[in-house]
Amino acid sequence: GGQPRNVQPFSDEDASIETMSHCSGFSDPASFTEDGPEVDEEATQEDLEYKLKGFIDLTLDKSAKTRQAALESLKSAFSSKILYEFIMERRMTLTDSIERCIKKGKSDEQCAAAGLACLLCVQMGSGIESEEIFKTLGPVLKKIVCDGTASIQARQACATCLGICCFIVTDDITELYSTMECLENIFTKAYQRDRDTNGVSSTHNTVLHISALLAWTLLLTICPVNEVKKKIEMHLHKLPSLLSCDDLNMRIAAGETLALLFELARETDADFFYEDMDLLTEKLRALATDGNKHRAKVDKRKQRSVFRDVLRAVEERDFPTEMVKFGPERMYIDSWVKKQTYDTFKEILGSGMQYHLQSNDFLRNVFELGPPVVLDAATLKTMKISRFERHLYNSAAFKARTKARSKCRDKRADVGEFF
Repeated sequence: GGQPRNVQPFSDEDASIETMSHCSGFSDPASFTEDGPEVDEEATQEDLEYKLKGFIDLTLDKSAKTRQAALESLKSAFSSKILYEFIMERRMTLTDSIERCIKKGKSDEQCAAAGLACLLCVQMGSGIESEEIFKTLGPVLKKIVCDGTASIQARQACATCLGICCFIVTDDITELYSTMECLENIFTKAYQRDRDTNGVSSTHNTVLHISALLAWTLLLTICPVNEVKKKIEMHLHKLPSLLSCDDLNMRIAAGETLALLFELARETDADFFYEDMDLLTEKLRALATDGNKHRAKVDKRKQRSVFRDVLRAVEERDFPTEMVKFGPERMYIDSWVKKQTYDTFKEILGSGMQYHLQSNDFLRNVFELGPPVVLDAATLKTMKISRFERHLYNSAAFKARTKARSKCRDKRADVGEFF
């Protein structure tokens, strides 16, 4: 490959691809000049599109480093802005670039390209155009996922991408089942126990198994009832074996998948009965109260928190409702299916999740939020707090916090005087 080249014709301070790799200037629509002078939005949009065209061109560069940086820059832009019209005009060019980078790139470039493919489908939503994208990329993603010679990181990224794109795009039930089978072939290998009776052996393939399991679980949430019943019968007795895995993330993924399967099973069959309930609840309770000294405190805390919720779901059919705030709106996550879907998109959109929940028609349909809420400039202005007011509030909160803590410290210090 050639040498990484400077991005032209951008401004002097943005001369290289490295300094442009995160599109920080347009990461959050709320960051556009709060109390400062008004910005010409049309000029800003033109500038943004000009830069993005440059990044799209650079995905064909000879230098792998430059291609990867361009992919990361496009990912950053796609996760933080709605660019439907811009992408619609260039969707085939973007699809070709992603396909080339996945086929011919090395591990990091393949991961970046798979991540961009996810965001491309999130931007386009469900429709004919997205179906065309998936028809092109689907076979390439499956090939990498099943390729034992490819890097684990690339296979992991492609498994996640395959699940998300199929969830967004496909209306073809045959394609849905085919994708799920591909993912099943990966994570079911984790069921095979080691000769050692201590549980599932931890191998370098574990991260791939986790990604395949989570992607498969996401697709299960959109399956017809009969298929859901088949999958539950097939996997519900095998999944508990993964709770003994050395890897914390695998234990958590298996636990949350079990909770979701129980939720679906009870929805599809009011008389659902699980034969090994006592043994399963015993396992879950042990993980919810785990105090093994050889595990890190942070890991134990995280595990106990997750498995307390999983145990409640399995035993009491209960779910701890969470509230997500975005702009003036609120969304309640009140089921394991909704939690799995939210966590998946949060993982790929990162800090852009709130913005997409407000503005992305596809995501709003998924979470049944209705059409985007349109607020006029006057309403937005009344909702904003000036920097000075925010500063006063933070100062008051800081003083109150310090006072409260000081009182607690004084009480602890006085204890010794009575003995």
